[in-house]
Amino acid sequence: MKKALATVTLSGSLPAKLEAAAAAGFQGIEIFENDLTQFNGSPADVRRMAEDLGLEIIALQPFRDMEGMPEPYRSQKMYYIQRKFDLMHELGTDRLLMCSNVSPHASSDRAQCAADLHEIAEMASREGLRAGYEALAWGRHIADYEDAWDLVKRADHPALGINLDTFHMFARGNTLDCLRNEIPVEKIALVQVADAPIMQMDVLQYSRHFRCFPGQGDLPVVEFVQCLKDKGFDDYLSHEIFNDEFRSSSPKEKAVDGVRSLIWLEEQVGKDASIPEPEITDVEFVEFAVEGESGEELVQLLQSLGFRETHKHRSKNVSLMRQGDINLVLNREPESLAREHYQLHGVSVCALALATNNLKALLERSERYKLTRFANQAGPGELNIPAVRGVGDSLVYFVERSSNFRFFDIDFVPVAGEESGLGLARIDHIGQSVANTDFLSASFFYKSLFDFTIEPSQDLPDIYGLVVSRTAESRNGRVRIPINMSEARQASPQRFIQRSRGSGFQQVAFECDDIFVAASGVDSDKVLPVPGNYYRDIEAKFALDPELIERLQSLNILYDRDEKGGEFFHFYTLETHGVFFEVAQRKGGYSRYGEANAHIRFAAQSRYYELSDDEGELS
Repeated sequence: MKKALATVTLSGSLPAKLEAAAAAGFQGIEIFENDLTQFNGSPADVRRMAEDLGLEIIALQPFRDMEGMPEPYRSQKMYYIQRKFDLMHELGTDRLLMCSNVSPHASSDRAQCAADLHEIAEMASREGLRAGYEALAWGRHIADYEDAWDLVKRADHPALGINLDTFHMFARGNTLDCLRNEIPVEKIALVQVADAPIMQMDVLQYSRHFRCFPGQGDLPVVEFVQCLKDKGFDDYLSHEIFNDEFRSSSPKEKAVDGVRSLIWLEEQVGKDASIPEPEITDVEFVEFAVEGESGEELVQLLQSLGFRETHKHRSKNVSLMRQGDINLVLNREPESLAREHYQLHGVSVCALALATNNLKALLERSERYKLTRFANQAGPGELNIPAVRGVGDSLVYFVERSSNFRFFDIDFVPVAGEESGLGLARIDHIGQSVANTDFLSASFFYKSLFDFTIEPSQDLPDIYGLVVSRTAESRNGRVRIPINMSEARQASPQRFIQRSRGSGFQQVAFECDDIFVAASGVDSDKVLPVPGNYYRDIEAKFALDPELIERLQSLNILYDRDEKGGEFFHFYTLETHGVFFEVAQRKGGYSRYGEANAHIRFAAQSRYYELSDDEGELS
């Protein structure tokens, strides 16, 4: 199936939208009429621009409120649509998208409505054009696609077909039965695929603000496309997305997201269960861009957590700190991508390395999804670890683990001295703070490329506003990445973004063997203090033993328990350049992240910051 995009999906001017769509790899474009009327040029100019970019203008849209209208409105609409046909000739397109009537003047008489559609189709046929009719989910009399199909059948004209829009279908709870059993493929005029999170709200507001690309929401878009494929449909799949994030984002970035979503959709439909897919098995290392005194502040915090420098790179100013199966790379190399990241964002996590069971297949997958590749500057005999651009400016490295050696056995030289620590065993999860315009893109990055599961969003209360969070998790549960965003300027994710000048990894959580041993070994002035009222609350909530409460409070350890009795103990360090660490212990199969304590962490962190007029630095 071919890929298309309605111009309303992207932000910017019409030329910018066309250029973004072509650069991303779309083959077709739907011209949204507002974009055309705002354009300071002729329809013929638009046609030439599209042709020069290799784009087919597949439709002009939308034409509204034409069926079942009384006079004089009906005559006005017929004149209006004739002028639109003239416009279509200038644009070089032969398809017109029509929407079901929402006017209070509209008649519910289906015979009259069908007669109007037949007359419009006859007018289009004389012009060598065709029309498609679509049910708006808030249509006055026609709101379900089954009813739209009934009108198309009644009109009975070869130049008239039905438009299928997944949002309008699934927002009203429609099934695929009518499409599967009644609608012939030759009567499908246009297909638009949009996803959305499941929400209970006014359908018009739902449509105008919360549509998203396939794979970014919860609608059964895969089943829909599978149904089309089974029927032999091979025309365009087009995006028509209304979304506040998209309207405030780069059109080039969103166009790329749109192409990736259609690639993902095709992949899901054509998936062969007998062919094993590459799997992400673990976090191999986390890399920090560090330099000067600010970098040493981070090193000292890590040393307080029991990390020690265990290896030095053979040819670069890069060191490795280890504890358990945790690998933290500190990159001070002047000629490196880490240096570029430092110049943009200061001391920060610049890269994440993920272990995979099939490096070759994962690289092929990254190329299929049009991800930017980066090559490591490797010396003789060193590993050339491939990477792709991740969320924000960070990199994601791919490492295929060997049973005989690890990456540091090849590229690093051990430093004299024994490895010590506080019993930190592995990376439990890595938190990422992103701008609201990156929130959907970030989760889809992990879902599409790595086949991670994306949990539904949840709201976490910061004292300055709500934080929206959702977690991406690998199939084996070993890699977990909570993704946080907030539109509140002073909330935790926004403070990080302002300070670091962009989205990035803000939190690294370590799993430990014994939370009390770990907490006792950390310098108390590095630990985030927890208010005493919190401990009174959890004592009452969980009926905890007073001795346990005392131990928790003395070490600023937070506590949570799930419905099955699983327990979660955790504490946080203070932030250093916006980055902070968490140490956690899980008992009894607890699988969450202590979300019940998020508001305590947000409030405690905010007390250490006084937002200045510009960036909000540590006071």
